[in-house]
Amino acid sequence: MLKRLSFLFVGLTLATACSAGGADPATATAATYTADQYATIAAPVRLDPKDGKVEVVEVFSYGCIHCAHYEAQVEDLQKKLPKGVVFHAIPAAFNDAWAPYAQAYYAAQKLGVLPKTHAALFKAIHEEHYPLGTLDELGDWYAKTAGVDKAKFLAIADSKETHDRIIADTKLIKDWGVDGTPSIIVNGKYRPAQFKDFDELNGMTLFLVDKELKGGK
Repeated sequence: MLKRLSFLFVGLTLATACSAGGADPATATAATYTADQYATIAAPVRLDPKDGKVEVVEVFSYGCIHCAHYEAQVEDLQKKLPKGVVFHAIPAAFNDAWAPYAQAYYAAQKLGVLPKTHAALFKAIHEEHYPLGTLDELGDWYAKTAGVDKAKFLAIADSKETHDRIIADTKLIKDWGVDGTPSIIVNGKYRPAQFKDFDELNGMTLFLVDKELKGGK
């Protein structure tokens, strides 16, 4: 089953993202960024090739403290996305330690409790330091926090459907050249690479979204 598999990418390391703060979000949104500040993906590939909307995808993990720091600002980013743009998040399973978090994300999504638990799980792990490293421990936490049936949660988390989804995510993340979290992918084409803080990451994302809405100009 999935929990016995390794999702370690050879050569991939976790990037140490900068702490958020500093820049005025309005200024960051209006800024212009140069091509050396973001990566252009050689073979563009979207998460959802059938949806005609411009897509923004966050690659994250509950095990990543930088993702925990970014959570409030990625929520703010979603509020600033213009019409015609859709936001997705996919959990990275770079290693065995992160695999249960990816499983938990899709189980929570399937059970309809993701809005209630997403930010709360970051807090439980990185601020409250709950021992949430195994799928069994996560099952207890979701049962207590969101009232889900633990057995059902575990069955979904360790199902073939979840297994296949994480395998597909892993390939997609690798194709995008993502080597750390949090990372943002715009329309399968661009990945902000050089940013000093999370305000600038958001600003560059909005710049690239606008570029795509204008047909790549």
